[in-house]
Amino acid sequence: MRARVWLTQRVEVIADRDERRDALDRRWIAFVDACGAVAVPVPNDAAWVETMWAEDPPAAVLLTGGNSLVSCGGDAPERDAVENLLLDLCARDGVPVLGVCRGMQVIMARHGARLVPVTGHVAPRQTIDIAGVPATVNSYHDFGAHEVPAGLEAWARARDGVIKAVRVPGASVVGIMWHPERMDPFRRQDRELLRELLGNGETT
Repeated sequence: MRARVWLTQRVEVIADRDERRDALDRRWIAFVDACGAVAVPVPNDAAWVETMWAEDPPAAVLLTGGNSLVSCGGDAPERDAVENLLLDLCARDGVPVLGVCRGMQVIMARHGARLVPVTGHVAPRQTIDIAGVPATVNSYHDFGAHEVPAGLEAWARARDGVIKAVRVPGASVVGIMWHPERMDPFRRQDRELLRELLGNGETT
């Protein structure tokens, strides 16, 4: 049986219908499948998360992009609450975490990072330095951080110094600011990242 990865979802507000919908880009399903796992979309419902975690916890949690944090002007407090709950559960039970874009911001905010408005970080192609090596990724964020808070290590930065990837030393918690699901084809390095978190690294 393939490993199940829980994926958080963005909140979409349909004001004229008084609806708050959870939504997930379908490309995430394909990306997780390409990593040899099964994607399970998670509703922004803390009670559901607690119940299902107790019954059948995931092999990993992927915090997806979309929605600004409430501290950055966002309007989805239920998502902030669910993702912080998931990080608590993952830390307690040793479940790996991959945070993407907003997801990395959630990880950084929990460690006390100062997220500030940034410019020049919305582009389909952007050259950054990953472990000192130039790489081309995408970028779709308006907030970022220049300083690494205690408890995190930065392993990628943009040319202007904005942090593009972090990890928690000694734990399977990683954050990246680019969107691997929007790459066509998916980057081998991004597939490998999730597979390594799942304990099933690629060999080709």
